[in-house]
Amino acid sequence: MSNTQQYIQENKQRFLDELFDILRIASISADPAYKSEVLKCADEVARHLKVAGADNVETLETKGYPIVFGEKIIDANLPTVLVYGHYDVQPADPLELWTSDPFEPVVKTTELHPDGAIFARGSADDKGQFFMHVKAFEAMMKTDSLPCNVKFLIEGEEEVGSASLADFLEDHKEKLSCDVILISDTHIYSNEQPTVTTGLRGLSYVEVEVEGPNRDLHSGLYGGAVPNPINVLSKMIGDLIDDKGHITIDGFYDNVLIVSDEDRKEMNKLKDDPDAYKKSINLNDIQGEEGCTTLERASIRPTLDVNGIWGGYTGEGAKTVIASKAFAKISMRLVPNQTPEEITEKFTKHFEKIAPKSVKIKVTPHHGGMPYVLESNTKEFLAAKKAMEKAFGKEVLPYRSGGSIPITSLFEKVLGAKSVLMGFGLDSDAIHSPNEHYGLYNYYKGIESIPYFFEFYAKG
Repeated sequence: MSNTQQYIQENKQRFLDELFDILRIASISADPAYKSEVLKCADEVARHLKVAGADNVETLETKGYPIVFGEKIIDANLPTVLVYGHYDVQPADPLELWTSDPFEPVVKTTELHPDGAIFARGSADDKGQFFMHVKAFEAMMKTDSLPCNVKFLIEGEEEVGSASLADFLEDHKEKLSCDVILISDTHIYSNEQPTVTTGLRGLSYVEVEVEGPNRDLHSGLYGGAVPNPINVLSKMIGDLIDDKGHITIDGFYDNVLIVSDEDRKEMNKLKDDPDAYKKSINLNDIQGEEGCTTLERASIRPTLDVNGIWGGYTGEGAKTVIASKAFAKISMRLVPNQTPEEITEKFTKHFEKIAPKSVKIKVTPHHGGMPYVLESNTKEFLAAKKAMEKAFGKEVLPYRSGGSIPITSLFEKVLGAKSVLMGFGLDSDAIHSPNEHYGLYNYYKGIESIPYFFEFYAKG
């Protein structure tokens, strides 16, 4: 792999320039106004795969946005790595909070990135990360060092729930057959302590509606005599978590997998630093489930959070009304042995039970996803660990992430292959937020690590 690594070093600036070209495309899948940009980005990804040396490159139609496929089969008897990524991005709103144009990438230095970070929408999630694989593949092809087969599946709907992916996988099982799936859409613990993600939480997402009177009412004429849906909803939400940080939904913890003391000790080697944690998000204090560290609360324990709440008058000035309805969006992060169907049902029954008789309740389920765990003694994990240790020159630890990537369970169900979550971002990269960025150090370390993964995985 020495020639491969030399090729990477000699082409670093070009690799960055080509990423910038991809980042300039506003491939926002959630907004139909950007359809042409999303399609343009798919075509650009296909072009880069062809230039890198992939065969049978196709932009395959789905019910939504296309999926880009490419492959290089050097020997049918060798293992096959399927690389997954997504070329769509989140909307950039609110634009006024960006310090530079979200679709005109620029390198700026930060406290965590003294060598510079790429500021642009999609830089970390996920254009900068999937593009590492394209460039690492190019480096292996140009130096004739690809040790096993590779396939690419780059989709354009991840940011809207991968709506077309399940059908696509079922329809193209043979085309996508593989031994392992390699995904870079996660983060490491820090640049000083690189990690491989071995677990993800699942997700149950619901919208709730509380209805009171049949119209908005004058708060002077009716206030104090009728139920106020916003007040009712606020109290109901407040009652979902007790003063010890436990979720009060009946049966919520029934199937929660209890992590052993040994595993908890291993994960806490990552040196939970409450002060640094508070500083990173400008908080005076932290909170959460009693008896758990911050690392544990954000990874191996289930949670419930309100993601949005609204009702009544929210415009300029004052309007004294009691709203007819109040709404909230609520997400619950799940851990192994919990399912979105189970938790959504339990939430619905509990929410209906605690509602006063004076209001009507409606719970609408949205998307969900299963938790995912990759054991740290597997061939897949060990190949990633060795690869990153070779590139970073540091010990790499297993890491449970609090986020959700529902496709990992879908891949395992349909393709029968485990996913390796070898991401290189940081949790401070502001993904989905203004001023999203991705460190140059991280981008290049990713490109350097990926060929080593292929080497170690092929060796078994």
